[in-house]
Amino acid sequence: MPAERLAMRKIREILRLRWEARLSRRQVAQSCHVSPSTVAEIEYRADAASLSWPLSVSDDAQLERLLYTPQSESGKAIPEWTVVHRELKKPGVTLQLLWHEYRKNHPEGLGYSQFCNRFRIWKKRLDVSMRIHHKAGEKTFIDFAGQTVDIIDSTTGEVRQAHVFVAALGASNYTFARATLELDKRAWLQLHIDAMDFFGGTTRVWVPDNLKAGVSKPNFYDPVINPAYRDLSEHYGAVVIPARVRRPQDKAKVENAVQQVERWVLAPLRDQRFFSLSELNEAIAERLQWLNTREFKQLEGSRLSHFEQLDRPALQPLPDTPFELCTWKLNAKVHVDHHVAFEHHFYSAPYTFIGEKVDIYATDTTVEILHKGRRIASHRRSFERGRYSTTPEHRPEAHRAYAEWSPERFIRWPNTEEVTRSILSAEKHPAQAYRRCLGLMRLEKRDGSARLEKACERAIAIQSPTYRSVKSILKHRLDEKIDADTEQKRLPFAPENTRGRDYYH
Repeated sequence: MPAERLAMRKIREILRLRWEARLSRRQVAQSCHVSPSTVAEIEYRADAASLSWPLSVSDDAQLERLLYTPQSESGKAIPEWTVVHRELKKPGVTLQLLWHEYRKNHPEGLGYSQFCNRFRIWKKRLDVSMRIHHKAGEKTFIDFAGQTVDIIDSTTGEVRQAHVFVAALGASNYTFARATLELDKRAWLQLHIDAMDFFGGTTRVWVPDNLKAGVSKPNFYDPVINPAYRDLSEHYGAVVIPARVRRPQDKAKVENAVQQVERWVLAPLRDQRFFSLSELNEAIAERLQWLNTREFKQLEGSRLSHFEQLDRPALQPLPDTPFELCTWKLNAKVHVDHHVAFEHHFYSAPYTFIGEKVDIYATDTTVEILHKGRRIASHRRSFERGRYSTTPEHRPEAHRAYAEWSPERFIRWPNTEEVTRSILSAEKHPAQAYRRCLGLMRLEKRDGSARLEKACERAIAIQSPTYRSVKSILKHRLDEKIDADTEQKRLPFAPENTRGRDYYH
């Protein structure tokens, strides 16, 4: 219940219970059926009017004038509270410093307690997001809008949902927004880069919501930040402090910015049709300029003017070199063929690390393999699926490798051994066939030696002694069928990459 609507009788009772009975604000609120904040506001107003208990004013009309007289009628020079509010956002500025400066110009002005109380009363009239105190250049608040925008493929007519990324500076409320069709880590990083370019600098702290692309494991005490996101923040000289889960007060600034973007940027575009992401972002940029230059209702100026006065001078400069987008894969295992898999391609590591856990750091041009933070291999990035990138120095001694992975390592069944030899001989470097050999071993554990031997026999009969053929035969239980393929005369052995002369007839 707002204090202005209370009867003078109830206000007198609140002041009596607070000052004479010395009850807490919560106890007074329960007794008078008001909120504790209302009790606090009445007390602030009474202090500002230099009232004490017992009240020297018996007339309710006079008491109301004392409590609610506009500041311009108080007889003392009243500070410009919007200026006080703006100055407080600057680094190192406090209410006490501003009061000293005020009294220097107005020796007969308000005392320090009245100065503070009147500022608190004025501040309560602001929106929640404007009340929270943020230093200039300190924090950037980051989130996605809940509202999406349709993008229509002009060729197929397919409709895709574009998500809108929002970033807002804490001190000035200066806002950035951009649409994206993807929500992966790469898009998350690029949107941050675009935001920092838009601001022309970066704050010291980034406060994102707990999106998986940025925060692997949300935790109040020790959140786990994705490595690529951590690298990006370090490149810009910032630290990532995610908002707490289910704590909207931690990100009230961006919640308000998201609301403003949905209301003044996206809603006016609701009837427009967009056929590309760039077309949508052009429209968003136009509306965003209008939002940032729109005058505040309760403060002087706009987001842009406050940005120019507060945040821009306090931002850290952008790095001299652009950030190279990267991808991390953690805890990858170096396989028995001394390769690690990354996005369907295989990269070699020194054979001494076989069985070890490594991290993979990849950019558009390079792939680096790290063991306990130390780089042990580097490769040119390849996007060929199923292929190998092998450094000769990473291979073990040829005789040792082949001795350990000879067909005799497997169960001594004739057909299984022949398929194994075919797999090993099909590659220039036998180590590249180790994975398929392990695949045969797993098939034997799953389906048994007898079925594996029959499947290998059938694979040889159809001239396809490969791991894939054997797996397919077992999957479809063709090893249990007796047909012409398995009864025909076995053809001479041929490697799996040889089709045979009959293929071309």
